[in-house]
Amino acid sequence: MASPTVLCPTRESEPRSSSNAPPVSDHANHSLLGDNASNPGPVLSIIIPTFNERDNINLVVDALSNALHDIDWEAIFVDDDSPDNTASVVRQIGLKHARVRCVHRIGRRGLSAACVEGMLTSSAPYLALMDGDLQHDPAVVRRMVEILDAGEAELVVGSRYINGDDCDGLSKTRHQLSRFAARLSRLVLSERLTDPMSNFFALRQELFHEVVRGLSKLSFKILLDILLTARRRVRVREIPYVLGIRKAGQSKFEAQVAWEYVMLLIDKVVGRYIPVRFVAFSAIGATGAGVHLATLAVAYRALGVDFVTSAVVATAVSIVFNYTLNNALTYRDRRRHGMKWLTGLCSFAIVCSIGAAANVGLAAYLFNQRADWLLAAVAGVLVGAVWNYSATSFYTWGRSS
Repeated sequence: MASPTVLCPTRESEPRSSSNAPPVSDHANHSLLGDNASNPGPVLSIIIPTFNERDNINLVVDALSNALHDIDWEAIFVDDDSPDNTASVVRQIGLKHARVRCVHRIGRRGLSAACVEGMLTSSAPYLALMDGDLQHDPAVVRRMVEILDAGEAELVVGSRYINGDDCDGLSKTRHQLSRFAARLSRLVLSERLTDPMSNFFALRQELFHEVVRGLSKLSFKILLDILLTARRRVRVREIPYVLGIRKAGQSKFEAQVAWEYVMLLIDKVVGRYIPVRFVAFSAIGATGAGVHLATLAVAYRALGVDFVTSAVVATAVSIVFNYTLNNALTYRDRRRHGMKWLTGLCSFAIVCSIGAAANVGLAAYLFNQRADWLLAAVAGVLVGAVWNYSATSFYTWGRSS
């Protein structure tokens, strides 16, 4: 896949022009900011994904009101059915504050998907994304929109690393992972972003609608998804900001964020040929094969259990291992809990047993037809893997899961 070129000045300088980019309207002669008479709707929509953030909502709205007092803005809180009733708090504030709206998602999960859904509800010419924990300074949103309105960029990214490491709000582990992700992104982006893991940026509505149908929505980090989906040169400006300290609630960062980030990169490289879930499913399956062999060796060689019993135990352990990892990672957005976890395990075991039979049956048939033993074995493995992936995707992690 050809990597997009991203123009990314890291200081307040005039961005380079591009003959491939579509013309940007001349906002120097007609600024949308403050022009409420000709634009009765909001000029700026701030998309704020939330999960268990009820104690932060009033603080975020107050901070936005102070920072954007002379801009016609709206805040769209997209809540994934928080157990702490964040959505109810947003709706109560919306009764008194016309700029506040709530998108309440039920039965759906995923930060990037929530961001996309929120943006799709907006008609504003400018869209901004920020977290709902006040680690992102609303005053920086003003600067982002001013740059967009002046026609200097299509996408403005808040970077924690332009002026060093402005990351007081990050733990050491999160900081190291963020730095690693920045280096990893350089493998697929032809020009560097200092902070590709940023969830704090603003963009033009036109750019969003240009890429929205191609977005993977797999990762917590939608910025890189947008840049990799664009099939042309994107005019990007990075501006510095200091990541603040969370005011209330708990961070939703997990080690799975790093996994999802890698899956996003893989999807953008091979996703048009191979489903990225199949790549993840196969990788976990390969690891499960190692677990199977290790368990068999321990039971048969170290503990002296007879071979058949050892093989049965190894098979059971590998099935539980594969199911657990796929439930946590490959199908994180459809994750099964409680009794559904157990019924899913039964479904997974049945499907994989059929897949194993198909694997052995095809390999034996091809071998008996005088095919090379290695070719027969590989064909059996591939058929078993495709069956296991397709069947478990439908029966184990289908829509009803």
